[in-house]
Amino acid sequence: MPAWQWTPSGGSGPGVLLLQEIFGVSRYIKRRGAALAAAGYVVVAPELYWRLDPGLPPLDESAPDVVDTAMGRAMALDWEQTVGDAATALDMLRGRADGGRVGILGFCFGGGLGFNVAAVSDPTCLVSYYGSALPGLLHLAPQVTAPSLHHFGLADDYIAADTVAAIREAVTASNPGVVFETYEGANHAFDNDDFFFHAPEASRLAWERTLEFLGRQLSPAGAQ
Repeated sequence: MPAWQWTPSGGSGPGVLLLQEIFGVSRYIKRRGAALAAAGYVVVAPELYWRLDPGLPPLDESAPDVVDTAMGRAMALDWEQTVGDAATALDMLRGRADGGRVGILGFCFGGGLGFNVAAVSDPTCLVSYYGSALPGLLHLAPQVTAPSLHHFGLADDYIAADTVAAIREAVTASNPGVVFETYEGANHAFDNDDFFFHAPEASRLAWERTLEFLGRQLSPAGAQ
């Protein structure tokens, strides 16, 4: 499975498994990987579409019909197999990370996938941005015991506000370590500054909260 890796200037640090949106490991995801490395993390972003075609390029988020094309790719994947691929990447990263401390950070498709991986594996923490598969994965919530941070916009064209409320109820019911943040007026994929749903203020605030959460959970003192 091809994967991208970013390493902090010091050469080592806690690990973050970075899981892509439906567009693939795009320029935006690579910028997030570089930013995480600058913050001190060893980052791995697997090419999750590799089973469709190992050389499949990421999609341009500004292209016409990009959402339909991307959804077609995502639907062509075997979900359980993709969960297994991401869990394998997490295990590999754990062997490279300081103290075996590894977090999962996923966006959209990767946000739901990360939640599923957290249910079957043992990450130190999870950050999920608007996990698109979460409504169908809530039966796994009792198995996600890692401290978790969820971000959702309240003007999401793909996940209605009442569904966001149901997700909040499910993921917080059995895990006291869940932080659930919502953003008024923010649509789906609001963090992606290459996509037309980008909401700069929500993006800035969510990323600030993400770095604070990762720092707290993945530092030696905060590691679970």
